[in-house]
Amino acid sequence: MSAPGTGIYLKMDLIYGLFDDGSRRGEMTIAIGSDHAGFKLKTDLIEYFQQHSIKYLDCGTFDTNRVDYPDFALKVAEAVTDHRCEKGVMICGTGIGISITANKIAGIRAALCCSEYMAEMARKHNDANLLAMGGRTTSPELALKILETFLHTDFEGGRHQIRVDKIHSLTGR
Repeated sequence: MSAPGTGIYLKMDLIYGLFDDGSRRGEMTIAIGSDHAGFKLKTDLIEYFQQHSIKYLDCGTFDTNRVDYPDFALKVAEAVTDHRCEKGVMICGTGIGISITANKIAGIRAALCCSEYMAEMARKHNDANLLAMGGRTTSPELALKILETFLHTDFEGGRHQIRVDKIHSLTGR
């Protein structure tokens, strides 16, 4: 299913089997998901993806009916850990619950970011692979700046890789 004029929109249930060999074609794909409280901000970010021809996987929710954020944190996290997507974005009311949930998943490093600086450091020093934001606490304008910073900042590695490895060794991830 494609968004008007883009051809890059994939609903969660349609991504499986997209490429028969399981490979990606050199493009970054971003998983995005929210609960009902983050739905509006999620649609704003999806509009940005479409305007910039960024491939994404919409993991839901698809309306403002009340849902439970752990369900969507899991969908976004699994899209990253099973390599369907390189990074993920999750939104609930504050970003707190969805980030706590995602960080329970092996291989996930979710960062709740409220500023561009936090997004930069989450990528540079922590190699965060999921960005969490609050739909009730973050303006669309700020969210776009945070998202751009998150997507365009590389992990520095080195001493930071040692620290990331130590984090994962605590939980056997």
